[in-house]
Amino acid sequence: MSDNAYDTLLERGFIAQSTDADSLRKMLSERSVTFYIGFDSTATSLHAGSLVPIMAMMQLQRAGHTPIALVGGGTTMVGDPTGRTEMRQMLSEAEIRANGARIHAQFDRYLHFDEGKALALDNADWLLPLNYIAFLRQIGVHFSVNRMLAAEAYKQRLERGLSFIEFNYQLLQAYDYLTLYREHGCTLQMGGDDQWGNILAGVDLIRRAEGATVQAMTFPLLTTASGAKMGKTAAGAVWLDADLLSPYEFYQYWINCDDRDVGRFLKLFTFLPLDEIDRLATLQGAEIRQAKRILACEATHITHGKAAAQGAEAAAGAAFGKGGGAEGMPTTAISPERLAEGINLTTIMADVGLTRSRGDARRTIQQGGAYVNDQRIADVSYVVSEADLTPEGILLRAGKKRYHRLVVG
Repeated sequence: MSDNAYDTLLERGFIAQSTDADSLRKMLSERSVTFYIGFDSTATSLHAGSLVPIMAMMQLQRAGHTPIALVGGGTTMVGDPTGRTEMRQMLSEAEIRANGARIHAQFDRYLHFDEGKALALDNADWLLPLNYIAFLRQIGVHFSVNRMLAAEAYKQRLERGLSFIEFNYQLLQAYDYLTLYREHGCTLQMGGDDQWGNILAGVDLIRRAEGATVQAMTFPLLTTASGAKMGKTAAGAVWLDADLLSPYEFYQYWINCDDRDVGRFLKLFTFLPLDEIDRLATLQGAEIRQAKRILACEATHITHGKAAAQGAEAAAGAAFGKGGGAEGMPTTAISPERLAEGINLTTIMADVGLTRSRGDARRTIQQGGAYVNDQRIADVSYVVSEADLTPEGILLRAGKKRYHRLVVG
């Protein structure tokens, strides 16, 4: 077990706030700590913005501590009002359960539950059977409505309207921490910095209900150097599920990051030694591409495995004319008959997701950003046909970064 797990997180940029830095540092250096992070089951997959907490869990697990990956099968049925201007869409219990199962399967790739060094739990197991009156008497009595209304998450929503069901969210999240403390000896909760108020409510509940002191830590809410939200692009979310976003596209997200983000991302999203990261972060000009390639390879390896990372790197080399195969590049099969008839370029670019719509494809062509087999296409009426077919298929490109291959099949 590392004797400076707290300092490792601090040096790599994971820590925004903590309850007691000295106590946390001591706790994480002297004994094995069970800690948890909760993830509501609002979608079938996590995205790249979730990698900050995931990587923090992996860092602490490597230092000998035990992570609990908690999916919110119960809290998702209520909906967290934090950072929302209106109430979240209500999902059915079946949808929430299915989402939670898929999210836990994703976590297994990072934390390896079968090795006995991490726990996969669902708060539906203790929240759904709750007796409402008993819960209010045992847990609600410890909460001040005045203090809750002063929380930033609730203050923002009061102007637009806060439903009673959402008002209960903080109590349920705090009860999660109390339950995990009682049943698993969990003494540290971590989460995004926007969760600080909810997490502190759990710390306070354990103090009042059990007379015990536990800790809390939050991560910074990341934006890229350009101001974009981490894990989001113009084309949509950077999903961790390979069925929603291919390893090649995941690799491209990292290799195309802003030069100003490279050093910070290497610290957060890889396990490279800090002295090596410091060296890579000093590269300038064309050499910064080397640092981005290492970032993309390491991040893709962690999420999708070594083979997928190597395939994505080879596909990127092929797309940029550096040789190698095109295996791993996003690919769509089209019928010989459809290709023989010819397909308008605006149609196929929209169909395969290179652009959001045919109108977007038309604008891309007019602005000089559309390519077929590395040849710029300026004619919005251009028809992709058998004449464009090469042994590797037909390579489409939108702008400098987005590629897609057509094959006949």
